[in-house]
Amino acid sequence: MSSPVFSGSNSAFKPGATINPDGSSVTAADLNQQFNAPSATPMDTGRMGYEGVISKTAMMIILAFLCAAPGYMFFSFAGLMISGIAGMVLGLVLAFKKTTPPVMAIIYAGVEGYFLGSLSQYVETAFDAPGAGLQALLATGVTFAVCLTLYRSGKIRYTPKMQKFLIIGGISYLLFSLVNVGLMLFGATDSPWGVRSEYEIMGLPLGVFIGAFAVILACVSLIADFDFIENGVKRGLPARYEWTAAFGLVVTLVWMYTEFLRIIALLQGRD
Repeated sequence: MSSPVFSGSNSAFKPGATINPDGSSVTAADLNQQFNAPSATPMDTGRMGYEGVISKTAMMIILAFLCAAPGYMFFSFAGLMISGIAGMVLGLVLAFKKTTPPVMAIIYAGVEGYFLGSLSQYVETAFDAPGAGLQALLATGVTFAVCLTLYRSGKIRYTPKMQKFLIIGGISYLLFSLVNVGLMLFGATDSPWGVRSEYEIMGLPLGVFIGAFAVILACVSLIADFDFIENGVKRGLPARYEWTAAFGLVVTLVWMYTEFLRIIALLQGRD
């Protein structure tokens, strides 16, 4: 015989009984409504989702475009230098954080947008490369679309070999850039791009080949970003990692745009 607590008028404990959170009995209509209800989305469960990454990345890119306009139209060399240093510092700070604070990500997008707008105006004017900014933007957009298409099709995956290539290549490129800047600062070269434009290979500036290598590195970095996003969604990471994914994509796109801009300037500067 069961306890009086679980019998009598308390129908909730009868075999097969179901109840709502408020204690009322579940009717056939309730069950039918629950059955027909759509599945919970990552947003509902507080998990990382593709839609969240896309919306946050789009937000950062749109903000960057808006901030690029005054940097391009009202060029200031001081603004170029300040925004460049500020963007680099913010990027380094965010890179070492486990998750990306939304406010800092938004500030980073705005600062980088202003910097890229100023840089584009400076390159087009100082190196007689009209339209270089638009060309670099189109090249970046097309390259991003190609990398995303190849990754989604399964033809390219972020393998351990690609990871080693990205690490070794990234360190090598960073060291080259630091040496090149050092040579320019200490007057070892008077070329506007340092050794990038001082030496030629097969009639093309060395910087074109270095830039092409950097673009390849940026493409591998994009594949790594896509891999992080896919794994994050599959593992059900918390939604806050959507900002980390968006930040990573924007950093790679900024790098890629800068390299395309420099390649175009070097090629047009030869005319």
